[in-house]
Amino acid sequence: MNIHEIIEAVIAEKSAIKQVYWVACGGSIIDLYPAHCLMQTESLTAESGYYTAREFTTMVPRRLGEQSLVVLCSHSGGTPEVMAAGELACSKGASVIALTNKAGSAIDSAKWLCWVYAWGHEVPTAEIPLGIGLRLAAEVINQQDEYVDYTALQQGLRQIDEIIATDRIKINNEMSEQFAALCKGHPFFYILGSGPTFSQTYGFAICSLMEMQWQHCSYIHTAEYFHGPFECTEPGVFYFLQMSDGAHRDMDQRALDFLQTHTDTLMVLDAKDYGMDAIDVSVRDYLEPAMFYMMNCELRAARGRLFNHDPDIRRYMGKVSY
Repeated sequence: MNIHEIIEAVIAEKSAIKQVYWVACGGSIIDLYPAHCLMQTESLTAESGYYTAREFTTMVPRRLGEQSLVVLCSHSGGTPEVMAAGELACSKGASVIALTNKAGSAIDSAKWLCWVYAWGHEVPTAEIPLGIGLRLAAEVINQQDEYVDYTALQQGLRQIDEIIATDRIKINNEMSEQFAALCKGHPFFYILGSGPTFSQTYGFAICSLMEMQWQHCSYIHTAEYFHGPFECTEPGVFYFLQMSDGAHRDMDQRALDFLQTHTDTLMVLDAKDYGMDAIDVSVRDYLEPAMFYMMNCELRAARGRLFNHDPDIRRYMGKVSY
């Protein structure tokens, strides 16, 4: 689909986009967070809201209306909460764009514009929800405010896949087996990150590890680490730090400095060591989550091999009533 033309048509119909709401659940809402961060930081004329779908329908934004754009994502195509959010958005006169991996699913509806994306390690980042969301956000900003880093973001999207391909080899050579072994020795551990990358800190915990590996863990924002959680830091407690190489590096560095002197069990996945310094610093923060996601996939796969636990196995999801 032509994103420029999609946003151009919405603006022409609405005269302006005043709010953009990113609405999904689980792994899908994780993918939309970098776009929300981009909108929040760079847009002069459109506010951005980020909602897990159930809360979008229970705490309905008063501003939701005819000059709103709602971006939905349901990978499976049938998430009930996301469908309800779409119906609500339509009832308020908002424009709706839905993203899904499943053509012909419930969300692939004539009620709104639906984008069916491909999925898999070989699909370009620009063509999966994380990249599509960034492109939509950048287009809204550029058409309404003239986004000064628009070209840099497009270039970064072209660069990121080659960086990731190299990184997948690197992480399996350097970290994967050690990570899996530490999971074996630590039934519970903490994962830290910040900025747009915090979406992958959260995602690594709730999706890759808790959902797909039944691994007990918790996510912590590196800035919030010093407002309580650091009191649990001591030798023998495992911490995994996702370290940014953009505007948020200083807050990650502060956490790293403390961790290096207060625990003896620490792994650091540093974006600078994984080629992200090749991306223009003006947009690096928004693209780092794509790299961290793919590295998380390699790490969970390594854990799965050691524990003989296929990441596709579920106990409850799609199997019991909830």
